[in-house]
Amino acid sequence: MKKSAVVIFPGRGTYGKDELGYLARHHGDKAAFIKGVDDWREGQGRDTVSALDNAKSYSAAKHASSINASALIYACALADFASINRNEFDIVAVCGNSLGWYLTLAGAGAVNEANAIRLVDTMGALMEAEGKGGQLIYPFVGEDWRDSKANLKAISDALHAGRTEGEAYLSIRLGGMAVLAGDEPGMAAMERVLPKAEGRYPFRLARHAAFHTPLLNHVSDAAFNELPADIFQAPKLPMIDGRGAVWSPYATDLAALYDYTFGHQIVETYDFSKSVEVAIKEFAPDKLILAGPGATLGAPIAQELIRWNWLGLSSKADFSAMQKEEPFLIAMGRDDQRKLAV
Repeated sequence: MKKSAVVIFPGRGTYGKDELGYLARHHGDKAAFIKGVDDWREGQGRDTVSALDNAKSYSAAKHASSINASALIYACALADFASINRNEFDIVAVCGNSLGWYLTLAGAGAVNEANAIRLVDTMGALMEAEGKGGQLIYPFVGEDWRDSKANLKAISDALHAGRTEGEAYLSIRLGGMAVLAGDEPGMAAMERVLPKAEGRYPFRLARHAAFHTPLLNHVSDAAFNELPADIFQAPKLPMIDGRGAVWSPYATDLAALYDYTFGHQIVETYDFSKSVEVAIKEFAPDKLILAGPGATLGAPIAQELIRWNWLGLSSKADFSAMQKEEPFLIAMGRDDQRKLAV
């Protein structure tokens, strides 16, 4: 009997130096798909994903730039999606984080293959050229991955300070992490106010703009100008967006989907936490499958499971024990778990 699964797509920053060669290692059988991505990129005068993936060494300046990272992560994640064993798993819904919304649209079939790379690459180029502000990460939770009142207060205080001196917003609710964003005065104020946590927070994300905030209103306008509404079609799978709303195959208003994708989704908080909550509560899957590259979303997903005491999980230790015995979360970017999904 098939297991039900919700597939989760990753966001920016998941193709790091350890992922170099991901397409070559795992997707030698996806030549036609990868060629389609490469042909589009060549037509735009950009490095192909094959060339980037096959580079002799990883370059943060090249591989982590928005214009290249977006296409690389798209190619890796959608190739992973195609590799999931459909004889073993019945995919009941898809969702993702930030960039992962565009990948969700592709995985669910709400955009076809040609329009998917057009969408991802266009948005990557717009963010590269027009992105403003920055992002930093700070935990909502303590080291046991349970909500921390002290951390929640620190985040509230930081946002207040950032808004006093500049612009500051909650960009993404990322499981046990808050992704905060703002202009430079706002970012500096938040960094100054936030107490050091776990030896590494607050942590500013390199090469990230103030995604999912009003600072990118101009990017939203540009996206509407560059990408027409007719790239969208009815999805074949339910999609959970960055508000926790479900777009169903037979009940999706395509005009509303277009407006959400290039409006709210770009300029308002992306609530990845809510999308995971809806995934487990509304679809009750036997497994969650996290597409690669990388597996950095594993911790935020686990933190959200703990928040809702899903499967009786109440701490980081509980989650680790479950994953060793019989993983509920299968991360395709991890070699030890990938074999469970393909």
